Amino acid sequence: MIVVNWHLAIAVCGGATIGLGLFLVIRELVPATPALGPALRRLHQPPSLGRVAAPTSRQPDWLTGLARWLRPPHRQLALIGQTSEQYALSVLLSALIGLATPTLLGVALFVLGISFPLVIPVLGSLGMALVAGLLAHRAVLTKADAARDEFRQAVCTYLDLVALQLSAAHGPVQSLERAAAVCDGWVFDRIQESLRIAQMQMHAPWDELRDLADKIGIPELGDVGAIMRSSGSEGAQVHETLRSRADSLRDQIRTDNLARAEGVTSRLDIPGALLVFVLLGFVVYPFLARV
Repeated sequence: MIVVNWHLAIAVCGGATIGLGLFLVIRELVPATPALGPALRRLHQPPSLGRVAAPTSRQPDWLTGLARWLRPPHRQLALIGQTSEQYALSVLLSALIGLATPTLLGVALFVLGISFPLVIPVLGSLGMALVAGLLAHRAVLTKADAARDEFRQAVCTYLDLVALQLSAAHGPVQSLERAAAVCDGWVFDRIQESLRIAQMQMHAPWDELRDLADKIGIPELGDVGAIMRSSGSEGAQVHETLRSRADSLRDQIRTDNLARAEGVTSRLDIPGALLVFVLLGFVVYPFLARV
């Protein structure tokens, strides 16, 4: 007669579930090899499709429906280079990990002989699932905010570089392309990709930059396109305008950083005040103990 050790079986199943969740999370975090076919389709879109990028891969219908139901932040995802399906999958996996953690902890305590009401792991699992999903959403927003700050700083450099290219008697289109090719980094890679798409589809590069700015929520990049549009269509000398816009953008970034630093400093006053009360308690306690 075979005796089944249920405690061991539950522990093995719980460990396998955790291992599967970690494997799926790691697989999503590892960058995939880009497909050549979808990239070529994005470069050669027919005019009727506009500028909507083709999907990079075929996603399951349930995942697409989940992404539509979650209402993901599209601009933030476009800025960090993620799709709505990837966002939905990360939130789902985080919620599943949060859902399984209290359950596995309850099983481990049950194996050790510690009994407790069933409602505790149930409520703990639901609460942890909600918290884990919110943390995954917050991580996307935090990453997008950091990417937005980096993008704005890079746009300042790009404005100066375009102004220098115009001062060197280059044309507006050539100035945009040569300025984007000078520097390295993911921001200039995105700008070069937009300029390359405009060249392949025979669009005006400033219109493509404006579309990219609207897609990722960086209006400063749209200002570059608006300024260069007047240079390309009206022949205006705009290098001084570009330098002035770069200076004003730097002042705006500096002001935002100062406001953020003041906010952090004001929050640091709270633990300092608490420390004063603690020290005051140590000083007053001997006198109160003698009374």
